[in-house]
Amino acid sequence: MPNKFRVFATADIGPSLDLLRQRGYEVELYPHPQAPPKSLILDKVKSGIDGLITTLRDPIDAEIFEAGQGQLKVVAQIAVGFDNINRADANRYKIPFTHTADVLTEATAEFAFFMLGVLARKMWTAEHLTRENKWGYWHPYLPFLGDEVTGKTIAIIGTGRIGLAMIKKCAGFDMNILCYDPAYQNHAFVKAIQEIKDLLQRRGIAKEKTWIKYTTLDDALREADFVSVHVPLLRERESDTPTYHLFNERTLRMMKPTAFLVKPVSQLIPTKAWPDVACKA
Repeated sequence: MPNKFRVFATADIGPSLDLLRQRGYEVELYPHPQAPPKSLILDKVKSGIDGLITTLRDPIDAEIFEAGQGQLKVVAQIAVGFDNINRADANRYKIPFTHTADVLTEATAEFAFFMLGVLARKMWTAEHLTRENKWGYWHPYLPFLGDEVTGKTIAIIGTGRIGLAMIKKCAGFDMNILCYDPAYQNHAFVKAIQEIKDLLQRRGIAKEKTWIKYTTLDDALREADFVSVHVPLLRERESDTPTYHLFNERTLRMMKPTAFLVKPVSQLIPTKAWPDVACKA
């Protein structure tokens, strides 16, 4: 009888593992809620597993692929992103990897949009004042005054699935939208959004004429009140259009002093590269 296809999962991902067992796979898993140490993953790979199921918490690089040479057939990630997987190393060792694309498109875009409102209305500061029992009076604009999202200009950095979903939500709030994508521009989608914006203004539903357009990264950062980032982490040698350090001291200084930078993470676990927070420039 041939040996069973062996799989190691770095986290208990639920009923999906039972589907593998029903197909005759031999499935092992790391049972604890925290991430397993890399040394454990290396040991499992060296023991001759055929498939590795990972999460964003697991660093998957040349060391892992080297250990799996000749036996490891696939790395399957339960996440939309793959920031933790070194794509150049995977290609060099010719070990394919997968991820669960498009399962959190609307959820991630919603979260990004909700953060715009939280930032504009200064909810974080207000909550902390309230929790610390320091908000002892009401005043029209003291200790601080929030602002509206409606009518503001937003830069959407990355117009893939999540970026386009974010554009739809911003269009509903009559925002001017600056689009930038280093790899692909969806002009048909942008044209359709502009047609909807024009119709709303002609019918009197929107008070002001608003617009959407593609532009350069520099212009997007200079003009935007909000900057929402929706590009994957791509390092040098992983892509012709790498995004690693796309935001740095130079690009951050281009932003308005009052602008906000939002980077929603499409998983529940923050990555080291992009913490799941919103930052004021």
